[in-house]
Amino acid sequence: MIKIAVFSDVHGNLPALETVLNDIENRGIQQKFCLGDLVDFAPWGNEVIGKIKSLNIPCLMGNHDERIAFDIPVIPLSKHSQEETEARFIAIDHSKKHITEENKAFLSELPFHLKLNYKVGSKHWDIQLVHSSLESNDTYLYEDETDEVFQNMLEESQSDVIIMGHTHMSFTKHFDGKWAINGGSVGRSREKNRLASYVILTLNEEKIIPEIVQLNYPIEKVALEIEKSEIPDYYASFLRNEKLLVI
Repeated sequence: MIKIAVFSDVHGNLPALETVLNDIENRGIQQKFCLGDLVDFAPWGNEVIGKIKSLNIPCLMGNHDERIAFDIPVIPLSKHSQEETEARFIAIDHSKKHITEENKAFLSELPFHLKLNYKVGSKHWDIQLVHSSLESNDTYLYEDETDEVFQNMLEESQSDVIIMGHTHMSFTKHFDGKWAINGGSVGRSREKNRLASYVILTLNEEKIIPEIVQLNYPIEKVALEIEKSEIPDYYASFLRNEKLLVI
């Protein structure tokens, strides 16, 4: 039996990341992977990158990582309110100014996809990791997508499991022994509980068993630190579940 942990969308929230990493360690899980979006919207972008680097955790390039690494302009999204649009510009500009050049270089070299193969007994399991989809790191795929969308991804990637992040909403979908999974977000969950979320995969010779883990962390501490920083208070209110955030 093999256990692996996969997490995503930390978004500069170091206390949430430390809570998740401590839980993974307490469970004795050695294999861990990150699906990207280390930066933006909380004050610890450099510290989060430093933690990932120091622990040698394989990590993908999320859309926010790519934007900061390559100074890609922020494009307003029609789904965002004027308040959120203004907050988003300020928060991302904060990252562009404060993430170190060394850490921007690290983000620029992150892989886009990662394919894993684990052998358990006589069985090989193929696990495809993406930030949001096979073609893009900025595609929103939710649980209510048609089964065909995920089945096509599994077929195209020739995998038994595809794990994604990006939407900040966790789910598991099962298709004839195969799985499409979103582990949710570590640092900026859109779920009502706002808990730090990640997924554990248990692999044995007969099947794969996914488990979504959701953890309390000091949300109020994070919100207060956001308010002390130059990051808009909008994101503190979101963590307190005072605002509905469209990502």
